[in-house]
Amino acid sequence: MSTPGIVHTSSPIYTEVTPVRWLALIVALGSCGAGAVETMRIAMGESGDSVEIRAHVLSLGPDSEVGPYQSAEASHVQVKLVHEHLELNGTPWTDTAVRFRAGDATAGLPGRDPIHAGVWDVRGDVVVRVHGPRLELINVIPLEDYVAAVLGGEMPVSFPPEALKAQAVAARTYALQKKLESLDEPFYLGSSVLAQVYGGTHREDRRSRAAVDATRGEVLTYELAPIEAYFHSSCGGRTEAGPAALNRDLPYLKSVDCPCGGIPQSRWSATLQGRELESVFHEGGAPRVESRTATGRARRIRLGGRSMDAVLFRQKLGYDRVKSL
Repeated sequence: MSTPGIVHTSSPIYTEVTPVRWLALIVALGSCGAGAVETMRIAMGESGDSVEIRAHVLSLGPDSEVGPYQSAEASHVQVKLVHEHLELNGTPWTDTAVRFRAGDATAGLPGRDPIHAGVWDVRGDVVVRVHGPRLELINVIPLEDYVAAVLGGEMPVSFPPEALKAQAVAARTYALQKKLESLDEPFYLGSSVLAQVYGGTHREDRRSRAAVDATRGEVLTYELAPIEAYFHSSCGGRTEAGPAALNRDLPYLKSVDCPCGGIPQSRWSATLQGRELESVFHEGGAPRVESRTATGRARRIRLGGRSMDAVLFRQKLGYDRVKSL
């Protein structure tokens, strides 16, 4: 059995590993051609039936790494959904998606200049696609730029440099593993706490960028594939093992003691109104923990005459309110 370790790659194509899941990524990367960079597709949410895209220099084209792109002939474009079709500044667009790039579109790489889309300011490209009755925004961004922005959202940049480097490796690994799972999907990751917190350019900082540059290309592996690199703000003093946390026995996710049990974030409270519980679960009464995992986390919750998975209970009430199990 292989042991967990760090694989360092100086190239965007990970030719060092050969399992089937990795081969899918190698093929996808190889198809981008020489000089291509590893990119992530991040869901930025939906934007009703209209969104404005702005940049100092703006180009547009199909949702493709290689374009072709053409000048938008304006520094801003209003994208509207009209009868299930896109219109750009009032002109019909023949496809169900359009990709915008800031700066020089002839470089063949996602733009590095900032681009404004709705309430977002991001690097890379912005895809606007038809998603039912609404427009969906997707940021196509170079992996290392994405990790730098995520780092500022997941860890205070005032933390020691070595902590920032460790977080950068974890965030990069998590991103690539999710990409492997979602290569055929419109996007690989969301931008909220359910994935990795990503807020675009306003999360960037020279300290997080330095940590990303110092660990460029480093990922955590098990049996030569990127691990599911989960991380937390506080585990309450002991982490959960794979079977209890994910219903999967991942050998590298063992339950271990952790000193973060003493930090303030380890304790929290939430007040739930009876009428809210009835509205969400159609059951009355006070919830109580019916069973727990080996680390003391709630496994099942009893509410009135209903027994439910604690994960479902937390999900329906909201992760920001029920902060952990």
